[in-house]
Amino acid sequence: MNKRLLALLSLLVIASMALAACGAPAAEEPAATEAMTEAAPAATEAAAFECTDEFRCVEIAPGEPIHIAYWGVLSGADSSLGEDSKRGVEIAIDDIGGQLFGHDILLTTEDGGCTPEGGATAAAKLASDTSLVGLIGSSCSDETVGGIAAITNAGLTTISPSNTRPVLTDSARGPDYDGYLRTAHSDAFQGKAVAEFAYNFLKVTKAATIHDGSAYAQALQQVFADEFVKLGGTIVAQEAVAKDATDMKPVLTTIAAAGPEFLYYPVFVAVGGYVTAQVRDVAGLENVYIAGSDGIFTADLLKGGGPNTESMYLSSPDFSAFTGDYAGFIEKHTAKYGGSTLSTFHAHAYDAANILFAALEQVAVVDADGTVHVPLKALRDAIYATKDFQGVTGNLSCSASGDCGAPVIAVYEIVNSDPASWNPASADAPNPKKIWP
Repeated sequence: MNKRLLALLSLLVIASMALAACGAPAAEEPAATEAMTEAAPAATEAAAFECTDEFRCVEIAPGEPIHIAYWGVLSGADSSLGEDSKRGVEIAIDDIGGQLFGHDILLTTEDGGCTPEGGATAAAKLASDTSLVGLIGSSCSDETVGGIAAITNAGLTTISPSNTRPVLTDSARGPDYDGYLRTAHSDAFQGKAVAEFAYNFLKVTKAATIHDGSAYAQALQQVFADEFVKLGGTIVAQEAVAKDATDMKPVLTTIAAAGPEFLYYPVFVAVGGYVTAQVRDVAGLENVYIAGSDGIFTADLLKGGGPNTESMYLSSPDFSAFTGDYAGFIEKHTAKYGGSTLSTFHAHAYDAANILFAALEQVAVVDADGTVHVPLKALRDAIYATKDFQGVTGNLSCSASGDCGAPVIAVYEIVNSDPASWNPASADAPNPKKIWP
């Protein structure tokens, strides 16, 4: 065979191979289509959750609880304040069946001791717990002052039911407070209310104050003093005592020399008890009007103050102004714990917990297997966006600086100094009894 013929045959072979490669038999097409069909389900399955939250996401695996915490004063003389609010959170958990997204709710607590140092210690421990999704607390303003930076910087958000110091929700507060809101009123309203009660209702023109060095007491007595002067009254003395002081005679003697008609001491329970028990023993103060505020709105004051508590005045949230089912809440409280509520902010804690639960329901992502993902920045934003929330204490909307509460204040009179008679929610024989407005 000559070379020209051999080359021609080679070309024919190559061409036939190319045609075979380009023209696959029709019978083979279904096999390729079947292979593609088998791969299709993987392409349409839900994508795995990817956290894009600015802070981080808390992942709660199937069978694990949704972890929230309450922090506040749970020991010592002021423990009734913290325990009262904790009960409100517990009732809120009961009301949703103890679960969210099919997961049990785990409530843990940290005792802040009602001091900046105690608040700092409690907050540091809470901030290190990566299973937490949100918090209720603290009880005392001092605890928040000491601990809020750690809470905020951990990406967590807390809602206080009972902090009332005005500066905590001031529009000029620093970024350490970005993780802080409250359902309690501001003492900018409470101090003004007490001043109006003293000047307009009791018709006194000379007043004195005592504080115990706490952030709460210092701020509240100063608001009262400023507002009392605006109304036309005179502040004849402003004195301070240590939170651990027991002998109040020296400071009371100094105040007596100034001749007040009204003595206002918005302190905590220990100091409040000692001042009340000793005030009538000081010449010049036998008939002075005496008053405190929500920090001592508890039967524990009657135990410490004794007979002198009778006819004493206490300012507090106005329970009769609550627009929600407060009577229903009291029924649940009585059934669960027996006896009266312990202090003033149980309903505020109930509302705070329910605001947290509502925000969780808005932002949490639940996988098909029940895994829950909680994006913490989205959760904080949802809490701040709370608007027209129908709570027990009122119709609640949160401001950009964290105020969510309905600031309606009343003044109550202690009509029986027996601690066993304490029952401000009683319809028949309330003690203390609302007398203003």
